[in-house]
Amino acid sequence: MALTFYWYPKCGTCRNAKKWLDAHHLSYSEVHIVDHPPTRAQLQEFHQSSGLELKKFFNTSGLKYRELGIKDKMKVATEDELLDILASDGMLIKRPILTNGESVTVGFKEEEYEKMWL
Repeated sequence: MALTFYWYPKCGTCRNAKKWLDAHHLSYSEVHIVDHPPTRAQLQEFHQSSGLELKKFFNTSGLKYRELGIKDKMKVATEDELLDILASDGMLIKRPILTNGESVTVGFKEEEYEKMWL
């Protein structure tokens, strides 16, 4: 199955992940995560497929995250509420997200990419 790469071109981590994908000759379709963020349903699928806690999908170092006080909301919000928050703004989503429709990685760690995508 084809890879889909959700990224933000101004993000250094995203650019590093893209370089890694290109260096390993993996074909993928690019999706600008801010202009075309994943839907709530897609985020829910990513969450379920990844086996990660939902909080791992939040861009905790982002300005929006701090402005909206999501750290505090994280402690009391339900999973549904967190998915709604996440789906409301592509800048809240940790990036890049790489998926083949079954497996998902969030962020970029070279060792994780090697294990999952090679």
